[in-house]
Amino acid sequence: MIEDEEREAHNKPPKKRDLVPLSIAELEAYIAEMEIEILRVREAIAAKRQQRSGAEGLFKI
Repeated sequence: MIEDEEREAHNKPPKKRDLVPLSIAELEAYIAEMEIEILRVREAIAAKRQQRSGAEGLFKI
């Protein structure tokens, strides 16, 4: 049951942050944080593609 709850929480889109009260500097910092996260996700995708490529290479005849 806990796994189902975790999976459900994982599949929900994240809540959108209220941008109205943020200053320009805070918004720029927020963008920088998101860009770092995007880079981290792209690196994870690249690593998974590399693993998949290696595995596919092992099983090709």
